[in-house]
Amino acid sequence: MKHFNKSVLCLLLVLLLAAAALTGCAQTPASTEAPKTEAQTEAPKTEAPTEAPTEAPKTEAPTEAARPQIQPEELGEGSTMIYLDVTDRDGSTSSYAIHTDAETVGEALAALDMIEGENGMYNTVCEQTLDWETDHMYWAFYIDGEYAPTGLDQTPVTADAHYALTATAG
Repeated sequence: MKHFNKSVLCLLLVLLLAAAALTGCAQTPASTEAPKTEAQTEAPKTEAPTEAPTEAPKTEAPTEAARPQIQPEELGEGSTMIYLDVTDRDGSTSSYAIHTDAETVGEALAALDMIEGENGMYNTVCEQTLDWETDHMYWAFYIDGEYAPTGLDQTPVTADAHYALTATAG
């Protein structure tokens, strides 16, 4: 009987310790932990994905909130207004408000001599040439901050849309 009492007592003690360990780890709002500094609360830095140029590029076009408040240069003539941000290989951005009657973005930019290339492959934008063969860079095309599923020549002009061409390393 003594052995049975000791076994029950040991079992109860183990259960009590397990319950205390599980509930003792919960942190209460009135924690005594020192407040974290700004450096400790920053989001961890992540590496850029290594994807092929046919997928979303490593750099992203600025979102509407992150877009710098630059007065765009007005170009062209027409009844429809579109906006274009061009970010070169050094990260400098030029903004344009383009008036056009063209049906596609490619037509609108070509009419203003803003793009050069052949067969829909534009390697020169605003007199800045990128060459995939030598520097592994290309012009990534964005529509309203999202990587475009179509090229310049397949994208219809949409009034007040924000387009971007960004020099992107592949």
